[in-house]
Amino acid sequence: MSKAGRNDLCPCGSGKKYKKCCAGKQQNAGTNWLLVGLVAAAVAGALALGFQSVTDEQVGPGPGRVWSPEHGHYH
Repeated sequence: MSKAGRNDLCPCGSGKKYKKCCAGKQQNAGTNWLLVGLVAAAVAGALALGFQSVTDEQVGPGPGRVWSPEHGHYH
């Protein structure tokens, strides 16, 4: 099947011209996935930084760390 021109009938069977029917959907499909990928990367980065800050804080005493009764954790 050949590619539909802008003024040809849309191959989806709607009876509309391709430019008024599916042409915009196909152009925007790549943009939507790019946006989803960028948002997913930002969320993953934020989660990674959050987990890193949690794991950097030691639960118990370590070398040079002292208990702070005022704060309730080791410094």
